Amino acid sequence: MRTLFVSALVTASLALGGCGLRPVYAGGSQGAVAQVLADVDVAPIEGHSGWLVRNALRDRLQATQGGQGAGKRLRLDVRLEDSITGFGVRADDAVTRERRTLRARYQLVDTATGEVLLDATAAQDAGIDVVGSEFATIAAETTALERLASGISDQIVARLAVFADRGGGRPASASAPTP
Repeated sequence: MRTLFVSALVTASLALGGCGLRPVYAGGSQGAVAQVLADVDVAPIEGHSGWLVRNALRDRLQATQGGQGAGKRLRLDVRLEDSITGFGVRADDAVTRERRTLRARYQLVDTATGEVLLDATAAQDAGIDVVGSEFATIAAETTALERLASGISDQIVARLAVFADRGGGRPASASAPTP
């Protein structure tokens, strides 16, 4: 039975080998994607939610650098929209549930030319139970915001990595993708 499973696994891996899939972060910290991400500086973002998103972005982008300090050729500008909407209203008009939504519009800008290389959006939302304790509700809203900031940052970095993998963000002399 084990031989049959291993044989099927080998056959499947050989079939997938020809489909053109390859890791985005190929080459580790010396790979093309890591090099582009290492050149991204995150501009300050307004508000508490902006502070959370900026810190999360910087943490994720620094993790791709492998501890190397690189000159910042690219700037990431992010504008956030943070909203809380009440729903689940009881008969006495008290809200029992809220939805916190965090939307980001971000642009990757070449600092030398001012050209916008990437203009995209990311969004995420979280449900919050409104309970009798105002402190507990505020704590839940804050926790939701922290999770949303983390999720938005993950989306942005993943989109930047795909953009870089497709040849974007590299200097003109290095824009040809490597096999």
